[in-house]
Amino acid sequence: MADFLDLIKKDREVRKQDNFEGTFLDYIQMVGRSSSIPKLAHQRMYDIIINQGVETINTEEEPKLRRIYGNEVMKRYNFFKNDFFGIDKSLMKIVRYFHAAAMNGEESRQVLYLVGPVGAGKSSIMESLKRALEMSSPVYAIKGCPMREEPLHLVPKHLRKQFEDELKVKIEGDLCPVCRYRLKNEYNGEFEKFPVETVNFSIRSRKGIGVVPPVDPNNQDTSVLIGSVDISKMDLYPEDDPRVLSLNGAFNVGNRGIVEFIEVFKNEVEYLHTMITATQEKNIPSPGKGSMIYFDGIILAHSNEAEWNKFKADHTNEAILDRIVKIEVPYCLQLDEEIKIYEKMLKNSKFDVHIAPHTIKIAAMFSILTRLAPSSKISPLTKLKIYNGEDIVENGSTKRVDIMELKEESAAEGMKGISTRFIMKALDVTMAESDHKCINPVIVLETLINSVKDLDINDEEKNQYLNFLQDTIKKEYHTILEEEVSKAFIHGYRDQAEDLFNNYLDHAEAYVNKIKIKDRNTGEELEPDEKFLRSIEEQIGIAQTAAKGFRQDVTSYMFYTVRNGGKVDYSSYQPLKEAIDKKLTASVKELSRVITHSKVRDKEQNEKYNAMVEEMKNNGYCDHCCNVILKYAANNLWKD
Repeated sequence: MADFLDLIKKDREVRKQDNFEGTFLDYIQMVGRSSSIPKLAHQRMYDIIINQGVETINTEEEPKLRRIYGNEVMKRYNFFKNDFFGIDKSLMKIVRYFHAAAMNGEESRQVLYLVGPVGAGKSSIMESLKRALEMSSPVYAIKGCPMREEPLHLVPKHLRKQFEDELKVKIEGDLCPVCRYRLKNEYNGEFEKFPVETVNFSIRSRKGIGVVPPVDPNNQDTSVLIGSVDISKMDLYPEDDPRVLSLNGAFNVGNRGIVEFIEVFKNEVEYLHTMITATQEKNIPSPGKGSMIYFDGIILAHSNEAEWNKFKADHTNEAILDRIVKIEVPYCLQLDEEIKIYEKMLKNSKFDVHIAPHTIKIAAMFSILTRLAPSSKISPLTKLKIYNGEDIVENGSTKRVDIMELKEESAAEGMKGISTRFIMKALDVTMAESDHKCINPVIVLETLINSVKDLDINDEEKNQYLNFLQDTIKKEYHTILEEEVSKAFIHGYRDQAEDLFNNYLDHAEAYVNKIKIKDRNTGEELEPDEKFLRSIEEQIGIAQTAAKGFRQDVTSYMFYTVRNGGKVDYSSYQPLKEAIDKKLTASVKELSRVITHSKVRDKEQNEKYNAMVEEMKNNGYCDHCCNVILKYAANNLWKD
């Protein structure tokens, strides 16, 4: 067991080293040794993200990513790596915003606004930024300042140029009214004696992180944003005396850190006017009759698309709209990445349930199908596979389907559809109701169908969702299951598939080029075996009249792949792969007799069945789901 006392002592020592308390003179001596100490809020956040590491992805070396992103330069940040999937472009835009703002560009005077559908990850991104700030190193601040402001604000204007040249820093901002009063009345203007300390960020304690939830439209009191005048002190001091100020609004506590507006456009526009000066002028109003107060913070906001569209439609909101950097956070549209989202969420849950292979995949397929815009060029399922980076070739053609053309058809794709939360609730229900501590694709499909039937949406949309589940996904699962059982039944499935592929390619090439084929074993020259070629082609409905064209397409495609440095194997050309799979799985039809409800099997059948069960268990099935899936296969596959 870990030595907890030792752990506590080490942590306490580290914190002691981080803690500082001294005078302003002590502080500037430290700044003189390290000019990186004073940082504005955007610079601090950018450094937090970048310091965890950045991976630049060379899409030229990763064919799957090249098919998804083309020749774009893609970056993945370790800061987001374990929590966010399938929204790389949105995350890149967010980091780009912080980079530009850190360079004191126009973005440093803009609100970072995330818009997207419910459950797409907007709030989670905000939370990750706030948590990162909370876990970051403490910052130096004027002791007792309600704004926790940068100590360099103490330097008088007429001395700033000399201090900047000496310290190699840029001094931005002015003292808040409270510190200005204290400097004059408590320290007689001797700013070098003003105390400085280190302060941490805290969400719970409202230190450097301010949160603004939607406010009651009938009572939008700006004190939530900028603080208020302490009425109890009005009898003691004049109304313009800084000592009457209670600077505890979101902009006050979020100075040097983050101010987050939740569902920002649910507030009345007048309530948002503080943003205008906080962004462009870096000043916020003081409560009562006080002067403007310098503000250095990251303003984060988010809402759904409907609220954004309503807000931007009103031309009177142009002043605020001009101060917003809008970044869309759509739903994930990549199947493999969507699966990672559910796996992460399931890992964080306490369910102790076995999940059969393809269960999460089937659920993820449904969520993505509902998010894809219909295309006139391909089916929704084919589009899903292309968006997942699969190399899809149109039947009877050497032409790949262009993902960029599909994306141009629907620019706002991913902003509607079934949310991640909907799928997770369905999975939770299935696991909670499982009697055998095991769930599988069949039962999850049923749960999803029932969940969709209970949805409060229009009939057309509901019928479309049900069609995805009861037809598109069920058929795809049958294909997946058929191949899986076939592989478990046919030992060396891949080897047999490769042999069929190589034989087909040899005979097709000889046929197209009108040459003889040399037998690999005997060296004998033979005519191309058209009967063999047809036995493959018939599996996918290639007619006799179209056979020649198909063989030409296959050989042309293979030469094209080799010329471009690609690897040629049985899965290279999708139509041919499909034909070979069907050819092999045809031999599995005899399983329809073996996998039955009958309790009586002969010795040979038992051996085949048991060998197949063991192989499926090696592939991730347990006894229960293996039994369920094989019975389902017997009743739904290989029917004549």
